[in-house]
Amino acid sequence: LPASPGPGFRRVYAWPAPGDGPLVARTLGKPLILTDIRHRTREIQMGKDKKRDDKRMSRKRYEKEMEKLHAELVKLQFWIKEKGLRIIVVFEGRDAAGKGGVIKAITERVSPRVFRVTALPAPSDQEKTQMYIQRYMRHFPSAGEMTIFDRSWYNRAGVERVMGFCSDAEYEDFLLRAPAFERYFQDNGILFLKYFLDVSQEE
Repeated sequence: LPASPGPGFRRVYAWPAPGDGPLVARTLGKPLILTDIRHRTREIQMGKDKKRDDKRMSRKRYEKEMEKLHAELVKLQFWIKEKGLRIIVVFEGRDAAGKGGVIKAITERVSPRVFRVTALPAPSDQEKTQMYIQRYMRHFPSAGEMTIFDRSWYNRAGVERVMGFCSDAEYEDFLLRAPAFERYFQDNGILFLKYFLDVSQEE
């Protein structure tokens, strides 16, 4: 993916924590902003990060924090239903940045009827004949729903371009049209959040 996550994204970093699984770290206002905490297993095994390892969050404290955050997510769920909100959350990031872990942490204590996760496979032959954005739009939320995209139409600006799955002209066209497309559905009342998760080489 490009060095810059692109316009509108919030860069979210992964931090060390106990265990190998993805964990939730903190909230910043409404709706909840979650980060992924990953245990730096390789560095610990190699003995290169002993000082930081000593400062890791304890399992007991971690579980208490998770309980609090899951309670806030349940409140968020009721808020979305009560207000009839439509929310789209996009998670992008480099491989192994923790997108799947963050999404799992968000959704494991809430209803899949409200928090709907969408991770689209490669487009079918039929979808290749459609507008590029068309297959994503059919997953957009109705009132009282949040759609979480595990990767999104930004594949065109990242994976597809890097791997040669789109032409330079298609890439440039996407960069031109994506902001207008997003403004259109936001003007229609959809709340839109974009996150780019990043893990450095050291982490």
